[in-house]
Amino acid sequence: MSDMERNEGTQVTYAQAGVDTAEGARAVDAIKDAVHSTYRPEVIGDIGGFGGLFSLAAAKDMEDPILVSGTDGVGTKLRLAQIVGKHDTVGIDLVAMCANDVLATGAEPLFFLDYLAIGKLRAEVADVLVSGVAEGCRQAGCALIGGEMAEHPGVMDPDEYDLSGFCVALVDRPRMLDPEQVREGDVLVGIASSGLHSNGYSLARRVCTEGRSLDEITAPVEELGGQSVADALLTPTRIYVKSVLSVLRQVPGAVHALAHITGGGITENLNRALPKSIDALVELGTWDMPAVVPYVCRAAQLSEVEALKTFNMGVGMVLIVDPEQVEAVEAALQAAGERTFRIGRTVAGAGEVRYANEGQLFA
Repeated sequence: MSDMERNEGTQVTYAQAGVDTAEGARAVDAIKDAVHSTYRPEVIGDIGGFGGLFSLAAAKDMEDPILVSGTDGVGTKLRLAQIVGKHDTVGIDLVAMCANDVLATGAEPLFFLDYLAIGKLRAEVADVLVSGVAEGCRQAGCALIGGEMAEHPGVMDPDEYDLSGFCVALVDRPRMLDPEQVREGDVLVGIASSGLHSNGYSLARRVCTEGRSLDEITAPVEELGGQSVADALLTPTRIYVKSVLSVLRQVPGAVHALAHITGGGITENLNRALPKSIDALVELGTWDMPAVVPYVCRAAQLSEVEALKTFNMGVGMVLIVDPEQVEAVEAALQAAGERTFRIGRTVAGAGEVRYANEGQLFA
């Protein structure tokens, strides 16, 4: 008997198939205040239309306006959030991963769109998740102008969800950061991370949470300064947009290039901000690490080489700075609330990352 013959004469509604459109409408109502809190003057209309509208009138004053876009997700950090039932910070991670990326060109994030796929849509959970995205947008100064909440019954477990997002930014071409601006003798200024951010969590979860009970991963740990493993791993990614844009405006021309240290660590991200004729010589032992970083590295028994290409190791962003203006850049970053470290310099080379003081990373 075919499926058509089997179902003949039997009505199967969308709700019976597992999708509750009424709950979806309640979820949209629940998130409206959070979304509105992110709006900039350029936002046109409201959520609920077929597309988000945003005015580009500000670009008319630019010499050569360039749109910069980026998309990303939170990755397996979400699984830990689902295990412990803490959903309020992963939205910040989502915005951070996109906004910090587009910032690497010197661009200002304008607007953001999010996508939530969930096994069983519940308005209160969607509200918490999207409120986290809205908080990330407020920190980045961009507007949350649209998104999608998709219920996936039979494909995802009821409490399972995934988050992804898309960010658009704007920069005037004469002010755009470019690896070709980097010169030999530039100073590497690292900005402190808040923890692991959103990278390396497949490894971190394996060595820190697998085989442990919920009570174990939520209990205080002396090595983590009294934080639990769950809280330390769920610390949201730091968003550097406002502080870095402030520096670019206050000390124009001082920052030659910028690297967002994400998956691949310092080794596989700093090289993306280098021209083919320049190396970055990073001096190990010149910066501090949040306690969770060496904690996870010890649990995984990572070598120094592996650690440097897996995690950010306490440095979430690296600015490549004119040596004559480095003090002004550091002062501006510190005034904006960032902790900074001089972690090395640029030298003649082939566009690679090299390390000095080997063996001192965990000293």
